[in-house]
Amino acid sequence: MTFCARLMGILFGTFMLLLAVLITIETLIRKFFSLSFGGVDELGGYAIAVAAPLAFGVAMIEQSHIRINLLHMRLPTTVKAILNALAALSLGLLAAFLLYFTVQTVLDTHNYRSIAQTPWATPLIYPQAVWLVAMGIFAASAALLALQALRLLIRRDWPALNQRFGPASASEELEAELADLEQREKGAQP
Repeated sequence: MTFCARLMGILFGTFMLLLAVLITIETLIRKFFSLSFGGVDELGGYAIAVAAPLAFGVAMIEQSHIRINLLHMRLPTTVKAILNALAALSLGLLAAFLLYFTVQTVLDTHNYRSIAQTPWATPLIYPQAVWLVAMGIFAASAALLALQALRLLIRRDWPALNQRFGPASASEELEAELADLEQREKGAQP
């Protein structure tokens, strides 16, 4: 799963960097030459639509989403484990719903041969197909994690559920940040 998160992160970053470069070039061309590509905003919408599920997947796999655990850390181990499992299961259901919605949208686009209401008049099936693939990757990752949580819940493996799906403690977050800092410092040294 870590490899999948890394790949999704690289794809997300690539989309966002390309979008930033394109917007910068568009801005400079408009400023100095009074010209426009026309449609950069359209490409930006497509990039965000594809990149969002990839970012969702990275946050889900790496447990890097924001969780307020003030109350969570005071609960008994069993209750924490059950809540962590419910969180993973509900995220899996949400991802399945989003995938269903995406499939329905792409099917409608295909049936109606929809095109973008922009100067490029892009057939929407192409960017939406890429969006569907990204959403499929997110949904598959969420399903795998939900199944893993369900398996641990059925086995009543509370420590494993809390370790895999629970929020990191303050000391664990500090250790991770210090390790990351150490890696960056090693990479910066000649």
